[in-house]
Amino acid sequence: MMNHKKYVRQYFMPPQKCTKWVEKEYVDKAPAWCSVDLRDGNQALVIPMSLEQKIEFFKLLVKIGFKEIEVGFPAASETEYEFLRALIEQNLIPDDVTIQVLTQAREHIIRKTFEAVKGAPKAIVHVYNSTSLSQREQVFKKSKEEILKIAVDGAALLKKLADETEGNFLFEYSPESFTGTEPEYALEVCNAVLDVWKPTPDKKAIINLPVTVEHSMPHVYASQIEYMCDNLKYRENVVVSLHPHNDRGCGVADAEMGLLAGADRIEGTLFGNGERTGNVDIVTLAMNMYAQGVDPGLDFSDMPYICEKYEEYTGMKISERSPYSGALVFAAFSGSHQDAIAKGMKWIDEKDPDHWTVPYLPIDPTDVGRNYDADVIRINSQSGKGGVGYILESKFGLNLPAKMREAMGYAAKAVSDHLHKELLPEEIFDLFKQTFENVTTPYAIHEVHFQQTSDGITASVVSSVNNGRKTVTEAPGNGRLNAVSNALKKAYGLKYDLVTYQEHALEQSSSSKAIAYVGIRKPDGSLAWGAGVDPDIIRASIDALVTAINNR
Repeated sequence: MMNHKKYVRQYFMPPQKCTKWVEKEYVDKAPAWCSVDLRDGNQALVIPMSLEQKIEFFKLLVKIGFKEIEVGFPAASETEYEFLRALIEQNLIPDDVTIQVLTQAREHIIRKTFEAVKGAPKAIVHVYNSTSLSQREQVFKKSKEEILKIAVDGAALLKKLADETEGNFLFEYSPESFTGTEPEYALEVCNAVLDVWKPTPDKKAIINLPVTVEHSMPHVYASQIEYMCDNLKYRENVVVSLHPHNDRGCGVADAEMGLLAGADRIEGTLFGNGERTGNVDIVTLAMNMYAQGVDPGLDFSDMPYICEKYEEYTGMKISERSPYSGALVFAAFSGSHQDAIAKGMKWIDEKDPDHWTVPYLPIDPTDVGRNYDADVIRINSQSGKGGVGYILESKFGLNLPAKMREAMGYAAKAVSDHLHKELLPEEIFDLFKQTFENVTTPYAIHEVHFQQTSDGITASVVSSVNNGRKTVTEAPGNGRLNAVSNALKKAYGLKYDLVTYQEHALEQSSSSKAIAYVGIRKPDGSLAWGAGVDPDIIRASIDALVTAINNR
């Protein structure tokens, strides 16, 4: 039996009511983004990236549009140090990109960090120390005053070394384990650090408020952030940054609500890689904004390429259900979903509206480099007529009658169910041809001759059954197809009604083939279907009729 009583809430609500964020509907502008893939993400890998992989990943992040990139903890390992030096010495940092380095608030680590970052065109030196109640009591065994002094001394050393070191430096401070820290105390420590730095409009400071461990529901974090934003000194010269982790699975919600509460900046990773359950997923955050008409300032228009390179560099796998990026996130297997998507896509094509509103697709998959044929409508035993019809129409140009789509849908479901597999578009097309196109047994028509009479059309039909003796039969009709149908009924005593006929060209050219669809109603009331393909539309319609008869 699980003992839930061993757990208590480890977070602290602000000392005042902080609910202004509730009144906001959505995040209406993009934050400043800082990727920590190369530091926080890298340290969480089973096998950290090599120097070459980190350089290539850095270039990918720049291509996506990140203007701030945390490149490592250079005092922690030789690889981290060499990577930072390679970026600086090989002039790999674009003019509009600021690198960020992390250091604990310990003198020897801070000094090593400034050695590593020397000569950087623009760099943020990010210093931190833990302030939470549990860390103070259990790890450091220090008082609030002693922990505050660690932060202030670290901030002062940053300021001193920045003046002595070649380069252009900004400062960032994190009260690590902020969510387990009393908000009043976190505010006291942050303000003490700011009093050392005295940020100005030209040289702002970053106060980063991390969800180092997720202890609460997102609304609690939002209240904590609002409290800090309302009470920080030098607020107009302070960038309030968030660094959510995902222990409760609410990293994205924490970030979004924190932005509503007044934060200006997000630190996170592509696809949420990071310690334990990971950092906040910047792809999801940015695409959530995009889906509500807000420009996130990051370019994910070639998501398949980004996913491929991310997996190559990190050895991690992106879940098939990961929002916006997963292989199956736009896929619809359900028949009702497929039908709604197909109709929505047709509506978009016909109406050409200003806004995207297709059912079940929160964004247009092509915006992130996906395509409708391969990624959206997917056929298995749960699929229906809408999806099968959409694939045949969009990929192969076949516009089946509505009831024939239903029959084709059942045929595809049966095959998928029997094989226990998804059917690819080419397999669906082959199944259509095998089942409904130019089926010539048991009945076959070899020749047809028409004669115009005063009463209409007379057809002379040469036919056979089961490859037997050929029979010549004549019959009148109110049109060519009707006359052929009457001749077959007369020759073999067939009983059915011709109820559906459609045709269309398969290509837009004078020499293109045409396809005809024929539906007949059998004596029991059910329908049988056939299709015929031929450059001659009359021959195509006759072949469709014969196929429908053979499918009775």
